[in-house]
Amino acid sequence: MIERLDYAAINGGAIANMAKCKKDMPSIDRKLRALIELRVSQINGCSYCVDLHTMEARQAGEVAQRLDCMTVWREVPFFDPGEKAALAWAESLTKVADQGAPEDLYAALSDHFTEVQIVDLTLIIAQMNAWNRLAIGFEQLPDARAE
Repeated sequence: MIERLDYAAINGGAIANMAKCKKDMPSIDRKLRALIELRVSQINGCSYCVDLHTMEARQAGEVAQRLDCMTVWREVPFFDPGEKAALAWAESLTKVADQGAPEDLYAALSDHFTEVQIVDLTLIIAQMNAWNRLAIGFEQLPDARAE
């Protein structure tokens, strides 16, 4: 449900183009992509996207305990070094005004991902921040699900 303007109805072409970009980043597997999108959405406080990407992570095979611990991913042993590098990069770029993009975080990415994957991860993070701003700005909220 959208409380303000229905941005997709008003400028569906631009929204469709944004959504199409998701298909242009196949180097990142669905599960990692969903974790990155979830973490960015948690930081930004986007309820619609937190709901959506938690559901997508489950559909990609993510387990409940890892999803439950996403906000404390640094403290738990459930995430591998590559995932941790990607999550740290996502947090840094989401808070770029405060933190910049530190060299040590970039170097950690290089230990686990190819150049193509680093570009794709960065695009996923940038795009997720854009989606969050749309959903938050227009007060898009998740619908209740019967589970």
